Amino acid sequence: MNYGGIDNKFTSFIDSKIAVLPVPYDGTSTWIKGADKGPAAILEASANMELYDIETDSEVFLEGIYTADPVTEDSNPEKMTEAVREEVLRLLHHNKFVVTLGGEHSISIGAIQAHVASFEDVTVLQIDAHTDLRPEYEGSKYNHACVMARTRELCPYVQVGIRSMDTVEKPYIVPGRIFYAEDIRRGVGWMDEAIDKLSKNVYLTFDLDGLDPSIMASTGTPEPGGLLWNETIQFLRRVAQERNLIGFDVVELCPNKYNKAPNFLASKLVYKLLSYKFSKQSI
Repeated sequence: MNYGGIDNKFTSFIDSKIAVLPVPYDGTSTWIKGADKGPAAILEASANMELYDIETDSEVFLEGIYTADPVTEDSNPEKMTEAVREEVLRLLHHNKFVVTLGGEHSISIGAIQAHVASFEDVTVLQIDAHTDLRPEYEGSKYNHACVMARTRELCPYVQVGIRSMDTVEKPYIVPGRIFYAEDIRRGVGWMDEAIDKLSKNVYLTFDLDGLDPSIMASTGTPEPGGLLWNETIQFLRRVAQERNLIGFDVVELCPNKYNKAPNFLASKLVYKLLSYKFSKQSI
């Protein structure tokens, strides 16, 4: 299925500037299972979006959006990470702007590795309810709870929306680079502070549980007190305006067959980010 239900003339590999890579993996999640169904649910919901974006007065699908075959390696998280890294590297080699769709958050490790290897001066921007800074968890360094621990081995990072962590993660917190949900509630000044910490090139890893369960209940760990839609896209728009967004992933959608709204939100979030990226000069 093509992302956005786009006409085939805008989805060829050769002509598309954008590549969407599904990774239906759910091997290390520890509570609600189902993130492996997330990529397909996002693709299905995306076919019901309007492809004109009012805010940016643009139709980003005209840039071409190629939907790649899913990465299906699921024997263990280490091999999955390597498979994702190699596929993202291949797409980057062909000058694609890569959007990786999870799956649980561990799928982001390979995508981050590929982007850091391909660009200089990269900061990873994490939107998430959890710090994900455990050095290892349940016997693996590539668990979903270890994403930012692996990231800190590669490059600087900024964390936004955090409201849940374990004491073992506290020593790895970088003061001034973590923006807790409770601080965000106090006003919009946090956006300036967060963007100031970003380098020229930014890779975004967006765990959907960073959003509040009132708008995003379909995640493996729906933590209360999260970000809402308008403040989230206001922040992301500024990031796209003020920095060079080099790629992103959207992860941790656990579809609920009785409520399709979160699926649509996830697909809309992807389209918004692409609209901000490719209409950057006009917004």
